[in-house]
Amino acid sequence: MKLTKISLSKLHAFITFRARHKVFMKSFTYLFLVLIVLSCSTKQTRKLDPITAYYKGLNASNFKDINTHIADRITIIEGDYIMPFNKNTFYQHFKWDSVFNTKYNLKNIDSITPSISIATVESRSLKFKFLKNNPLTCKFKFYLKSGNIYKIETLDCLNADWDTWQKEKDLLVKWIAINHPKLDGFIYDLSMKGAQNYLKAIALYQTKPSN
Repeated sequence: MKLTKISLSKLHAFITFRARHKVFMKSFTYLFLVLIVLSCSTKQTRKLDPITAYYKGLNASNFKDINTHIADRITIIEGDYIMPFNKNTFYQHFKWDSVFNTKYNLKNIDSITPSISIATVESRSLKFKFLKNNPLTCKFKFYLKSGNIYKIETLDCLNADWDTWQKEKDLLVKWIAINHPKLDGFIYDLSMKGAQNYLKAIALYQTKPSN
């Protein structure tokens, strides 16, 4: 009789242990699967969102963030101008842009195909402010390959006043050529030094003695 009681007690304990173990394993397995799904989702989001990461890097003036989302060779197209870059020359272009303290507000991304997207971006900068087109909202077509940006094409600037832009630029260039010839040519210099000279030219022009 004692043996029977002991056996039943052991059997009950064993059944209880198995039940608890089964519940634990189910909970563990569920948690493990959730972690895998979340991890994969995070990685996929990073891979599918290089455009947002690109503008985030620009706003933070962090070329390292940009560098991981562009191809070894990248082309920028603005109207008739086609500008090819490698990563080193694109870094110089990045520094030129940073001098103007340009800030970008990515308003929308439309995916046309898995490799082509159109981004609507509002940009503000010291340069745009002088040219009386601040902010400037444009659409850009992004081309991607293997998750990296390899071409950016300016499509249309929705609120641009190009006549005013051209007028202000021409007045500045003409005045600088006459009064500060050492700075002449700044408009074509796309280096960091060129951007600094551009701002210097603006400052001189805005503080010139009135006639």
